[in-house]
Amino acid sequence: YAEVLTDIEGALWGYSAFEEHRLTKESLPEMQRIVVGVDPAVTNNKTSDETGIVVAGRGVDNRFYVLSDSSGKYSPDGWARQVVDEFYLNGADRIIAEVNNGGDLVKKMIYNIDSHVAYKDVRATRGKMVRAEPISALYEQGKVSHVGLFPELENQMCTYTGEASKSPDRLDALVWALTELSQSSGSAKWRIS
Repeated sequence: YAEVLTDIEGALWGYSAFEEHRLTKESLPEMQRIVVGVDPAVTNNKTSDETGIVVAGRGVDNRFYVLSDSSGKYSPDGWARQVVDEFYLNGADRIIAEVNNGGDLVKKMIYNIDSHVAYKDVRATRGKMVRAEPISALYEQGKVSHVGLFPELENQMCTYTGEASKSPDRLDALVWALTELSQSSGSAKWRIS
């Protein structure tokens, strides 16, 4: 009765990308950093998008770990509360929120719940597929592990080709979180060729 999952042409991920490196919480290394990626929905009705809320960390081994996916349909107050809860539950260092839809209201909603959380807003200036490609490359290199099962997130990752009219909110939140964690440390590295 197992469902056979086939890869979709044009998607940046295949289902095998997760299975080879999937971990349990018991085998998780110590984390250097943990962030909560957020792609907020600005409405809450039957046709609204989900709010993407994905927690990811960078381990002391310099690998990346997807720790939680609590994405879903929430009221604005509901998603802000969920984001702050995930921040504390996971011992996160920062909340990374996309502000293309919502602007300053995104930060205000989160700070209305708790003004002591560390927060950074990000703005999408390139297409989703272009933003996701470097993160897909991290998976191809075996540098990302999912800690547990995330069926909705993994399905969205493996089926999004850039042509769908529905926004891949879980995928967006994941990309924002892993982009933040994979940024340069700021120290100069010289390479002589």
